[in-house]
Amino acid sequence: MSSTAPDPAAPRPTALVTGATAGIGHEFARALAGRGHDLVLVARDATRLEEVAAALRTDHGAAVEVLVADLTDRAQLRTVEDRLADRDLPVDLLVNNAGFGLKQRFGDNDVEAEQAMLDVLVTAVMRLSHAALGPMSERGRGGIINVSSVAAFLPRGTYAAAKAWVNSFSAWAATEYAPRGVTVTALCPGFTRTEFHERMDVTPGTGMFWLDVRRLVDDALADHARGRALSVPSPQYKVAVALARVVPGRALQRLQSIGRR
Repeated sequence: MSSTAPDPAAPRPTALVTGATAGIGHEFARALAGRGHDLVLVARDATRLEEVAAALRTDHGAAVEVLVADLTDRAQLRTVEDRLADRDLPVDLLVNNAGFGLKQRFGDNDVEAEQAMLDVLVTAVMRLSHAALGPMSERGRGGIINVSSVAAFLPRGTYAAAKAWVNSFSAWAATEYAPRGVTVTALCPGFTRTEFHERMDVTPGTGMFWLDVRRLVDDALADHARGRALSVPSPQYKVAVALARVVPGRALQRLQSIGRR
């Protein structure tokens, strides 16, 4: 997973990335293709998937498979699980990136929207990780990057609660599966300049707390290659996470409107 040029004679590993058509997921796909991976890309929008796949094939010579799937739909989610569980077409790295946020507070959101968010942020991560870990353990190698958030360390409603689950699950899995050759990393970005906030109808910022997505993914892949269970890119967010561990939750809760405007 280094940044050096891939060996053209070596077999290409395969990475499966969910939410691969935009933002952090798209950057993971681009970066991994550039590092010599073939790809399985998962998203809901078939047209955008094909566009991204075509560009990666042209730019990096990667073999790119697309899976159109809405991860809130259990039957469609199962198609992705089945792909991960396929012993004949092994996936070497799973990037559980798909996700979205809700602008309003919990009581102001439709409960079905809350359920859909939980399905994507928690249920899909659990089920896809379960599907991947069996074959990876059998082979004695593999990796999972679960895209979480610094919100996991803050009292910010159900989004933060879901990401706290991702962190806890990833920390356990990292310890449990390391002896079997599988590296599990929870990536906890802060505010990042992508489509994520635009989809929430929130205007992205430009200050020091808004991260560049390319640098974010490069740092995450470097941390994963080092076997780290937790990746918090950028010094400013490392400090923020350290402070969040010691500041009382009631004080932190006053900051929950940040990033929603």
